[in-house]
Amino acid sequence: MTDIAGPGGKQIVKYNPHKRHKTVVLFGQSGVGKSSLVNLMAEKDVAATSAGMQRCTLKWAEHVISFGGDSYTVFDTVGLEEPQLGIKEYLETVENSYRLVKELDARGGIDLLLFCIRAGRVTATLQSNYRLFHEFLCEKKVPIVLAITNLEREKRMEDWWDKEHHHFDRYDINVAGHACITAANDLDGRHKDLYEQSRTTIRKIVQEHTADGQKPTWTGGDNLFVSLMRRLKELLSGESAAAKKKGLFSGGSLVKRKDLAPRLTKRLGMSQEVAQQLADMIKNDTV
Repeated sequence: MTDIAGPGGKQIVKYNPHKRHKTVVLFGQSGVGKSSLVNLMAEKDVAATSAGMQRCTLKWAEHVISFGGDSYTVFDTVGLEEPQLGIKEYLETVENSYRLVKELDARGGIDLLLFCIRAGRVTATLQSNYRLFHEFLCEKKVPIVLAITNLEREKRMEDWWDKEHHHFDRYDINVAGHACITAANDLDGRHKDLYEQSRTTIRKIVQEHTADGQKPTWTGGDNLFVSLMRRLKELLSGESAAAKKKGLFSGGSLVKRKDLAPRLTKRLGMSQEVAQQLADMIKNDTV
C-alpha cells in the first residue's frame, strides 16, 4: 500500500500497486467523445483525440488510469456505425469486439461496460451497440452505465436525462446508472467548472459500479451471440442434433435459411440489407 501525499504532506489517497486493475470496456459510435472521456477520468491526456469523425482503427486502445485509490484498465473500443459501415467493416467490428471480450476473459473478466453517447436523438444504432456488448457478448451479466456527453450548453446537465430518459425505455436500453457530462476541455468560464464537475460525476459512477462487494467480475461463457455465429452454418447445413440438445434457439427449433436475415435484424438490430448480406455470406460459406 502506497500513500500519496498532498500539499504539506497531507495524505489524500492510498493506492495498492498489487491490487488487480478493474476492467472497464468503453464503447460507442465515433465522434461521441470516448477518448476525451478517458482523459477526463484520468485528469491528463492519455488517449489521442481527433476532431474528425473518421474511423482510425477497427480494434481497440488500452489505457491504465487511477483515481480514488483504485486502478482501472479502460478499453476504448470501436462501436457499430451502421449504416455508415460496409458489410466487411461491420463484420470486422463485431469480430474485434468478440476478440476483446475473449481476451479480457483470459485476464480475469470485465467489471463494467461504459456506454458513451452524445446528447441527441436515441436511435436504432444506439440499440445495436447496446445489444452487441451487453446482451450478446456479455450475456447481460456485466453492469452497464451511460456517459452522455456534449451537455455543456445545458443550464443543468442532469436536465437532459430528466427530459429524454423515456426514449431509452422505448428502445429497451436498460442501464444501471448514467452520468450527464461534458468531456470538452478547451472551454473556459462556466464551462470549465462543468468540466471539473463532470470528472467528479463520471469517476463516482465508475467507482460505484465496480466497487468491491458489487456484482462479481464477469468471466465469459458460451453466450448466445457467439454460439449463433459459430453454429449458424451447422444449423443451415442441417446439422441440428447438437443445437437442439443445447437448446440454442427457443424450443430447440431450427433456423431456416429464409428466417436467418429476419432473426439477425430483430435480435442484433441490423438493417435488412446488412442482415441479408451476412446471411448470404453464411449461406455461401464465406464467413
